[in-house]
Amino acid sequence: MTDELLAEVQSAVASGHYASTSEVVREALRAWREQRSRKEAAIAELKLLIAEAEASGYKPYGGVDNLIARKRAEFLTKE
Repeated sequence: MTDELLAEVQSAVASGHYASTSEVVREALRAWREQRSRKEAAIAELKLLIAEAEASGYKPYGGVDNLIARKRAEFLTKE
């Protein structure tokens, strides 16, 4: 843990919001796990939507791979 993070944890305990540094770390881990879970669920939903779109046969941009390649090329030319 960096000195900056340790100081934040100690400050949280000193403020009375937490009883111990372990409590701060446990809460941070719970929040991180929840965030990671929501992110994984969102990615799974996007993958499902992409699969459904590809299965439909409708490809206004020539398919997802083609669209990604075009957007990547556009981004690289802007640099």
